[in-house]
Amino acid sequence: MRILQLCHKTPLPTIDGGCIAIHNITKCLMDSGMDVKVLAVATPKHPFMISAYSKSYLTATRFESVFIDTTPHKVEAIKTLFTGKSYQISRFYHKNMANKLIETLRQEEFDIVHIESLYMSPYIPLIRKHSNAKILMRLHNIEHQIWERLADNERNPFLKLAYRINTKQLKRVEHRLLHEVDGYMSISEPDYRYFHETAPEVPGIVIPFGIDVDNYDMEDDDYIATDQPALFHLGSMNWGPNVEGIEWFLDEVWPEIVTAHPNLTFALAGHNIPEKIRTRHDKNVTVVGAVPNANEFMMEYDIMVVPLLSGSGIRIKIVEAMALGRVVITTTIGAEGLDVQDGKHLFIANTPEEFVMVINKCVAMPDLCTIISENARHYVSVNHNNSVISKKISEFYHEITKK
Repeated sequence: MRILQLCHKTPLPTIDGGCIAIHNITKCLMDSGMDVKVLAVATPKHPFMISAYSKSYLTATRFESVFIDTTPHKVEAIKTLFTGKSYQISRFYHKNMANKLIETLRQEEFDIVHIESLYMSPYIPLIRKHSNAKILMRLHNIEHQIWERLADNERNPFLKLAYRINTKQLKRVEHRLLHEVDGYMSISEPDYRYFHETAPEVPGIVIPFGIDVDNYDMEDDDYIATDQPALFHLGSMNWGPNVEGIEWFLDEVWPEIVTAHPNLTFALAGHNIPEKIRTRHDKNVTVVGAVPNANEFMMEYDIMVVPLLSGSGIRIKIVEAMALGRVVITTTIGAEGLDVQDGKHLFIANTPEEFVMVINKCVAMPDLCTIISENARHYVSVNHNNSVISKKISEFYHEITKK
């Protein structure tokens, strides 16, 4: 089967969850024996860096990218508030990418064009015009839900209004586009239920984020068993919900924790940490910034804190941390899409008091943390294993092409 994978960002280097998710889909498709071509948008945040790609990958995927300056511009964003168009999506359409797509579709025939996220949806009319391929969309999140939750938590009245309008625009786009594709893959069961209720006649399937479990090896002494665990957060900090959550944690939770446990430390890692966080100088907090190897970084620490107050979809770094046996403390929103149990696979806390209580428990009960570590790793090996996911994708693709 011949697949064109149309991506809204370059898959490599895997600097954030979206890149990892795209790259893993490519790998799953190729592992299933499919012929995959990757055509990606390169952006200022996700430029094409040839050093990140092996020759074998470039050859196997016939990889190509087109640069689009997707940098948000306030004037353009304000204009679209009154046009009904989604500025978040329209930023990803450019005539150069359109021309490259048309050229690709004329040169090769494909059975399926796999679109990564809503952001590549403006190209659907071109695909329909120049190809008989089925169109399948990978939905990384319920996009409007992210902005809806940001609006709920925003105090600035102008930004709150802008977020509300953007939410309505994205919701309309989501509803319309579901009826324009031949099938879709959601990343979690809650997302699938929402999309299925919106367009019950469109074939859909849950394809969770997957990993190659063998790449997350652990030794017995890597499990948590200390009364002075080191805390950390790892995530792309150019994503609003991550910044929002970390500021909340540092303001509302960390002062009480560090007072009760003066030796506890908290490391903040990730790309594009904003200046307002870098210059806070909270006690026992180290701002690490970008790390060359996420797995190696996570293995240096014990407990991952993911205090998300908004967002949607699966938090990929949580899955990776669990695969490495790290104890995860997150919110109900952070655990969305994961079939996990609070107190068995990870800990869920939604208020400052609950975060303090859980961290105190982790300090007082290191043996419990070891059990959580073991359960977390087993959960990922069963539910997020690429070898199982590859088979599900292949079966769904064949089903779509027969319709």
